Amino acid sequence: MQIRKLPKSQLEIRIIVPAKELENFLDMAAEELSKDTKIPGFRPGKAPRKIVEQQFGSEKVLAHAAQIAVKKTYADSVTKSKIEAIGEPQITVTKIAAGNDLEYKAVISVMPEITLCDYRKKSKAVEKSEPDEIKSEDIEKELINIQKRRAKLITVSREARTGDRVEIDFEVLVDGKEIEGGKSRNHPLTIGENYFIPGFEDNLVGMKEQDEKEFRLFFPSDYHKKELSGKPASFKVKMNLVQEKILPEINDEFARNLGSFESLEKLKSSIKEGLEMEQKKKNEEKRRGEILEKIIADCQVEIPDVLLENELEKMIAEFEHNISAMGMKLDDYLVSIKKTREEIRNGWKENAKKRVKSALALQEIAKLENLNPESSEIKEELNRTLSYFKNQGDMEKNVDMERLYSYIKGVLTNEKVFNFLESL
Repeated sequence: MQIRKLPKSQLEIRIIVPAKELENFLDMAAEELSKDTKIPGFRPGKAPRKIVEQQFGSEKVLAHAAQIAVKKTYADSVTKSKIEAIGEPQITVTKIAAGNDLEYKAVISVMPEITLCDYRKKSKAVEKSEPDEIKSEDIEKELINIQKRRAKLITVSREARTGDRVEIDFEVLVDGKEIEGGKSRNHPLTIGENYFIPGFEDNLVGMKEQDEKEFRLFFPSDYHKKELSGKPASFKVKMNLVQEKILPEINDEFARNLGSFESLEKLKSSIKEGLEMEQKKKNEEKRRGEILEKIIADCQVEIPDVLLENELEKMIAEFEHNISAMGMKLDDYLVSIKKTREEIRNGWKENAKKRVKSALALQEIAKLENLNPESSEIKEELNRTLSYFKNQGDMEKNVDMERLYSYIKGVLTNEKVFNFLESL
């Protein structure tokens, strides 16, 4: 076996399968081919190789033997050489003929070598900062959010007011044509939350169920869709439902109804504790991000295309999941913003490179500093994660255990690396 280094963390491996060894693979190929075809006088898979070659042609048997040989010898060669291959190899058969050695080459991507900067010094240079103090108004704001979520909805026949939840049909026309995403039926919104352009929700105030209205507004000059920014638009609206929000009074009873809170003060104390934890987490993530930025800024690494492609696919999947959580399909969203998947991918390439670089840097630091989670830690987190799937049914079928184990190990390893860097 010969190994040659190529650019972008790739290797070219040249492998020779001796003619004598190829004979065994020819026998395997004949057996496999004869299993799926009835050959008179023989049970499936039991016909002699010569008979199979007569049935299928010697070239087909040889080609199938080459496939089996490549699959087996490639895997053995990579394992013996302790090559950390990623992705699928690009196989090219360079010599194949009956009675001769089989020769082929495999171009593979490998985990790249990374040259780190003085990550200890870089980490120390990032100053620690205290989380922002939680003020009484922060607690009151969260209380009001909880109050809104606990509101009761009562359908009313009066005119709509600010604060009401309504359902409307609407159409938006620009230059006499309906804009993309500019039509909806029974669209829910709360008047006053200002999710639409300025002036839209003001026009809903005073409308009753079944009322219809037309009005004109201008899209803001800084509107996210540049083709609409500053343009006049015609709106057609029909009011289908008006509901008044009855807010519960914020008192001790309100607190008790939320769970195990004896009083309003206990609830406020719990809210404060939660906000402090959230602020601490934000602060921690900010500092970790700054540390990582400094480390990867000066590290040297050639990122293989396969790693970059995998990261882009992961980013697309994450984005699709987020879009789906908002009740949309990715393809519909792309139509609304007039972009293709390829354009999205191209726009994310630099960010994907940064993410891959960050992951490689964390892996290398873990290796250099011997920062690995104990098997008991992985098992504990694995059991905790699996508990979320208990009510899903057929858990073994739905969860890829090997992949989940690897993911958890990676998360715990990264946590140890960050804890180490923050302690310097």
